[in-house]
Amino acid sequence: MTSSIVFEADIILAGGGTAACVIAGRVAAAEPSLKILMIEAGPPTLEDDAHVQPARYLSHLLPDSTTVKFNVGKESADLGGRAPIVPCGQCIGGGSSVNFTMYARPSPSDYDDWENVYGNKGWGSRDLIPFLQKMETYQVTPGQPTHGYEGPIKVSRGGIYANIGQDFFDAATQYDKSRGVTEDPNDMIDINVYGRWQKYIDQEKGRRSDTPHHYVYNQQLDNLEILTGYQVKRVIVEDGRAAGVEFVPNVRFGGDNIHGVRIAKARQLVVVSAGAFGSPPILERSGIGARHILEPLGIDVVSDLPGVGENYQDHNIVFVPYKADDEAETLDGIVNNDKDEVERWTAQWQMDGSGKMASNGIDAGVKLRPSAEELELIGPSFTKRWQEVFANAPDKPVLWLGLLSMFVGDRTALPPGNYSSIAFFSELPASIGYLHITSADDVDATPDFDPKFFSKPEDVAVLRWAYKYGREIARRMSHYRGEYLPGHPVFPEGSQAACSGDAKPTAISASKIVYNQEDDKAIDDYLRKVVATTWHSLGTCAMKPREQDGVVDSNLNVYGVSGLKVADMSIAPSNVCANTCSTAIAIGEKASTIILKELSSAAHA
Repeated sequence: MTSSIVFEADIILAGGGTAACVIAGRVAAAEPSLKILMIEAGPPTLEDDAHVQPARYLSHLLPDSTTVKFNVGKESADLGGRAPIVPCGQCIGGGSSVNFTMYARPSPSDYDDWENVYGNKGWGSRDLIPFLQKMETYQVTPGQPTHGYEGPIKVSRGGIYANIGQDFFDAATQYDKSRGVTEDPNDMIDINVYGRWQKYIDQEKGRRSDTPHHYVYNQQLDNLEILTGYQVKRVIVEDGRAAGVEFVPNVRFGGDNIHGVRIAKARQLVVVSAGAFGSPPILERSGIGARHILEPLGIDVVSDLPGVGENYQDHNIVFVPYKADDEAETLDGIVNNDKDEVERWTAQWQMDGSGKMASNGIDAGVKLRPSAEELELIGPSFTKRWQEVFANAPDKPVLWLGLLSMFVGDRTALPPGNYSSIAFFSELPASIGYLHITSADDVDATPDFDPKFFSKPEDVAVLRWAYKYGREIARRMSHYRGEYLPGHPVFPEGSQAACSGDAKPTAISASKIVYNQEDDKAIDDYLRKVVATTWHSLGTCAMKPREQDGVVDSNLNVYGVSGLKVADMSIAPSNVCANTCSTAIAIGEKASTIILKELSSAAHA
């Protein structure tokens, strides 16, 4: 094995994802005298249509994708024998450059839990909401007190309000009169109300608003160097201090990661920012982790931290497909890469930033908090979870539910036509998993990964109710033309809940579908076969006290090693009731202020 010192910098960022780009852009701009090196395993994203055109986002989940990494978990009886696959962004910008561009912000109590339950002073809602405001230019309505209007990330409703999105909103609000409506489902005040959904899309240009294009690529930063196509193998620790990193070419891009080891020296700081999947392996290969994991692999223990790779959390999602009529405005043509559709909507996008190409197809939804009657329907297996987590936190929703104006899933056998998907995910699942390395040297070795999806019965019960609830809305939509049968439960013969592959909308006032115990079992079997990740992985380098299996402190310092921080979604000590991009950006903003403050203090010491 050969190695050579090819780089030296004041600060090294191990990873180039969502939070890393925020840190790189903020710190490099604030301190031009500092040399910063950012090392990313994936490719650059600058002005690539797959990243800047919002409607193309599903292309990143194709099997030959080079912009995400597919992490394969253990086969699980809880998932009908399946091995779950959890993608994560692997490109400059990470998740912010490949996600569904769905804007969502947590409940204030999520952040307050970080501070009050886990002792992280300065990480409560009163501290983090200002960072959520700092990051954004909210283009929907002016003067909203919880939003920001001068930040780099643009937030709008996108380039089109599709008729099928309006259809969902109309059907849902007429069917469910117990819940109201809102102009802003992400004001961090109201939940349990239906609203038009916001997007990380620039209203004026129709472009995806991600962290590389709005924190890094848009600035002249001569002191920032970005390496793409390299994986950080480990942090070099000398005399208890992070002194640099070893990194290797990514074999996905033709590199040789065995004989191509390179070294970069850090004069002041190493920040690991490789995400919930990338950061724990870097630490473990560096000798930072659980002794019982490291020593059998021949790794000398630098800091015994049993929490590294533990506390894995996500949201559990299901996309339920329905047929739509010919008049429905969907993204199916663009997702299918239909030449006429792509050319038509690209031309409009280039002209004025509007139309389907400037959309993610998520136009309406609701953060659901069940009523007492609905809790009865969910059933007793959820009672304890409700009492422990939700009952005394009235700002926490149990589910997100909304419509995607397309079919989401494997299209190889999908008949031509228009589709919609009722999507729903559990905001705070009880199931908690883990992720650990299996090799000291091979960065591509399959990890020991188990997300533990559906390992708790309460998680199944919540989504069982969500399937029924979403189906009632779907069949009342004017564009509804039946269920796409391969994407639904197989109910017993003669069941009143049987699906129909060819149907017209039912009346708003129609009776609800009645399900018996056998029907519920059919739904549970179906859910176990289809439930998936929401790509919201977090928690694997948790910001907790060391004695509670924490990995970093409230200044993001790794316990037992100086000059080393972690800053990405892996530091979240507990889950958040929202898509995670806004929180990842807020972590990047908060980390930037911490780093700049510490550098300033050191300079004046």
